[in-house]
Amino acid sequence: MSQSMTLIAHISDLHIKAQGRLSYKKVDTLAALHRVIDTLNDLMPRPDMVVISGDLVDFGTAEAYQTLREALARLTLPFRLMPGNHDDRVRLRAAFPDHAYLQQGETLHWQVEVNGVLLLALDSSVPQQPWGELDDAQLAWLEGQLERAPQLPTLVFLHHPPFLSGIEHMDQQPLRNAEALAAVIQRHPQVERVLSGHLHRAVQARFAGTLACVAPGVSHQVALDFSAAGPAHFVLEPPGFLLHRWQPQQGMTTHQCAIGDYPGPWPFYDAHGLVD
Repeated sequence: MSQSMTLIAHISDLHIKAQGRLSYKKVDTLAALHRVIDTLNDLMPRPDMVVISGDLVDFGTAEAYQTLREALARLTLPFRLMPGNHDDRVRLRAAFPDHAYLQQGETLHWQVEVNGVLLLALDSSVPQQPWGELDDAQLAWLEGQLERAPQLPTLVFLHHPPFLSGIEHMDQQPLRNAEALAAVIQRHPQVERVLSGHLHRAVQARFAGTLACVAPGVSHQVALDFSAAGPAHFVLEPPGFLLHRWQPQQGMTTHQCAIGDYPGPWPFYDAHGLVD
């Protein structure tokens, strides 16, 4: 990989249960995590970092985090963790004591520079609540990080997306102070993306002068239903992840990638052997 190119893989909403038990008596989230790990391990060029943006486990138990840790041992790429509304900060920290960035402060926000790209992660989880919120201390920290490195292309991660999706039951558990986040982001044009999970669907929206992107789930997806009072259903649509590619000459591009093995690749030739 060219030294001028940076690749950040972004996966979300693992929802691991202890010992690989099924979610909703149907979804094998542990097998789904194994599949995405295999996909990430096989990527060429290799990503510089994998960010996992919350809902790491389903019920925040110590046993579930142990199952998660054992599964992630198969990942051969550097990775960083973030909490979502299904996570427990104390048990997450206890399960990953070697992840020093998780051990500082009450909330689990962190920063790291990866090959010329700054990654800033915010903790939007609120204990025992499905909705998200960023406290004043985190917003001040974000402002300070952005002020110190205006020359670095930056990705800002949080679990809850800062916009409404149109899926009513998910919009009832939003980021409650998205306007406060927007006020910070819009002052710093080096923010290339605001990245999240939570919705279990790939969704994009303009936000605070940049692009907000939601990663699809790595196992199940939230059903696409824009009807009023639509039910909280999930579907087994193809899972995926996001791959963010930075090159100074080209800027930031984001690719939605499928998880698993599919037929191909084949060359584009027609019946006469000519390139299509």
